[in-house]
Amino acid sequence: MAEAKKQLRVTLKRSVNRRTAKHKACVAGLGLRRIGHSVTVADTAENRGMINKVAYLLAVDEI
Repeated sequence: MAEAKKQLRVTLKRSVNRRTAKHKACVAGLGLRRIGHSVTVADTAENRGMINKVAYLLAVDEI
């Protein structure tokens, strides 16, 4: 039986106003658009890196 891929629910909790361009790019790369918006992303090294960079703006739950 194939193992299911891990997923993460990422929610934007703080505004991206007055943040660096790289941090705004990470938030956009995760697919987040506005405060309170949630997306489900795969638990990969690339996504974990973006989440770690802007962790102070996000809430993350494992699914």
